[in-house]
Amino acid sequence: MHYMLLFNETAEEMRKRTDPALADTYWGGWNAYMGAIGQAGAMVSGNGLQPPEAGTTLRVENGMRHVADGPFADTKEMLGGYVVLDVPDLDAALEWAARAPCVSAGSVEIRPVLPSPAN
Repeated sequence: MHYMLLFNETAEEMRKRTDPALADTYWGGWNAYMGAIGQAGAMVSGNGLQPPEAGTTLRVENGMRHVADGPFADTKEMLGGYVVLDVPDLDAALEWAARAPCVSAGSVEIRPVLPSPAN
């Protein structure tokens, strides 16, 4: 079964990505975590994401496009990346989520992925 883990990080955690004193430790933790998922054969896909201010939000109202820089959500956590796992069940997905570097300073959302439509 496929599950998506959505890694939510605080602004403080995201700043570690580029802080010269903290970046090696930050990225080392993520590289080890992603490497462990890959070694276990549970990795389907995944990527880190640029910070929210690099994003663009699109809304369509009455057929008109409204494009804005960045997200509008006022939140304490931001989506920092994701991974899709192929694991037997929710318990296995929860085990991987519990090992994510962001879980103690942010959160990990676990969602089952919808199956592909039958052809």
